[in-house]
Amino acid sequence: MDVSNRRIYLKFIRVRVNCQECNAVHVEKLDWLADNTRYTKRFAMEVGKCCRDSTNKAVARKFGLDEHTVKVLDIQYMKACLMKLPKMSPTIIGVDEVAIRKGHRYRIVVSDLILERPIWVGKEGRKEADFQVFFDKLGKNKSLKIKLSVMDMWVPFRNGVEKNSPDSGILYDKFHVMLHLNNAVDQVRRNEYNRLPKKKRRYIKGKRFLLLAHMKNIDARGKKSLKELFSVNRRLYKAYTLKEQFSQLWDYKTEKWARKFFDNWKSQLRWQRLDPLVKFAEMVERHWDGIAIHCTFKDDIKLGYVEGANNKIKVIQRQAYGYRDDEYLELKILTAFLPRK
Repeated sequence: MDVSNRRIYLKFIRVRVNCQECNAVHVEKLDWLADNTRYTKRFAMEVGKCCRDSTNKAVARKFGLDEHTVKVLDIQYMKACLMKLPKMSPTIIGVDEVAIRKGHRYRIVVSDLILERPIWVGKEGRKEADFQVFFDKLGKNKSLKIKLSVMDMWVPFRNGVEKNSPDSGILYDKFHVMLHLNNAVDQVRRNEYNRLPKKKRRYIKGKRFLLLAHMKNIDARGKKSLKELFSVNRRLYKAYTLKEQFSQLWDYKTEKWARKFFDNWKSQLRWQRLDPLVKFAEMVERHWDGIAIHCTFKDDIKLGYVEGANNKIKVIQRQAYGYRDDEYLELKILTAFLPRK
């Protein structure tokens, strides 16, 4: 590294031995050299730390290096960080998929919700066979110790957990459940827009994000706009009201009262002609066991971590304009959530 704007070079003797037995030349290994022997290990670690905050191009410009050299040093830094970690032995896991490229190309990411960091990144794909690789790597004994799995409603995820961790509870992430509800409300908005004549569509046009937002997060101007819409369209008023009411489900502490609330909520859909919300209620009915566990699970964990981690991974990808090297992307995901030292 430069000192006082001067480039410093180290000159040292490195022993080379000509082995008479194997007839090969062996070079002395020095523990302070990086894998790229033109640089010291301390320099590689410094470059890796900078890559956590900046792009490889910016780091290369800072140190006067080639971008490929920065990548090689960054890989050594990330592998060194992962080597210091204990072997994974999770008890509460979060499972989600992240899109790596266009064309519905995904990779499964499994996180330890106690440690709040990803512990495994799968190869391309999100089928049950792709998820099985995680349990094979974890081992049978450790797989049986998993007591809770947080996921969305993707069937291969549930099948993988039920096969390898039969005693594990399955909790459907409430953020994904609410996403399905918001999609149902948005479908009601589209249906109403297509049903009404052109003169009355002006009340609905431009209201999408207002209908998806919580009332407490809408300013006075937005509330006035919604009030005008609801005065001329009762179906959207009912759909929005039901969406706001459904959020109360997560406040119940016992399954009995949560079920009673849901039955009352579902009964309000009768004769309302809100088919998207009816389909949503049927979906909740099919997955009730994984939703009701919100009421009974008492461990102090951040259930929103799974979705937050997915968003951070997207930021990592956008910062580099995507990754062609899958191994490099995997290392980036696994080390992005480690504490800085």
